[in-house]
Amino acid sequence: MNINQKVVIVTGSGGGIGEGIAKHFAAHGAKVLVNDINSAAGQKVVKDIQAAGGTAAFFAADVTRSDDVKAMVQEAVKLWGHLDVMINNAGWTHRNRPALEVSEEEFDKCYAVNMKSIYLATVHAVPEFRKNGGGSFINIASTAGIRPRPGLTWYNGSKGAVITTSKSLASELGPDNIRVNCINPVFNPDTGLSAEFAGGPVDEAKRAKFMATIPLGRFSTSLDVANAALYLASDEGSFISGVCIEVDGARCV
Repeated sequence: MNINQKVVIVTGSGGGIGEGIAKHFAAHGAKVLVNDINSAAGQKVVKDIQAAGGTAAFFAADVTRSDDVKAMVQEAVKLWGHLDVMINNAGWTHRNRPALEVSEEEFDKCYAVNMKSIYLATVHAVPEFRKNGGGSFINIASTAGIRPRPGLTWYNGSKGAVITTSKSLASELGPDNIRVNCINPVFNPDTGLSAEFAGGPVDEAKRAKFMATIPLGRFSTSLDVANAALYLASDEGSFISGVCIEVDGARCV
């Protein structure tokens, strides 16, 4: 799949799924702007990419702040001349608990990181895509957005909003040759948010409970998600827009 020399921003790529996507894209020849609010983590990812012979740079930005997102997009263009792909991976969740126990502050943060970030990325990346004759958004949503379960109600809603918004944007921006797609990963116990999803440390009992819901019998990995993203960003995926790919081992069937 051809993404060679494409300029790509991956938000929240200082670890977990975002790190996997950034490294996978760089290994396939993309120029990757690694973003995170944790500078040390993000810079380590860049060093790893460069050590492997890839092209990457780091940019610290809070994806809930318009000025930060604007500066991040401008940095990619400054470094490499244009922008081809915007991968909105940064995410956050409140701890698994009854809906009425989630604070207003937690609710606001959940929607800011998971949904407002999509708005800001659209506002600031679309003008660059139009200059470039097109582009691709890949929004990392969640199986929670289509098969919600109790305990993560407000998180589930935020990811459902990402999915619906992505489909609407795909329709609206299609005439500009801008594609918008989603990836819905199932539970990954190795991400930084896994304990929040599980409502506490992911012990063997919790692993077994989650595993029992996945017909293929294993959890998702960052590479599983990165492979789906690679296709959506590639020239081979140039006619794919407005879709959500469940990377879930048939969890949502």
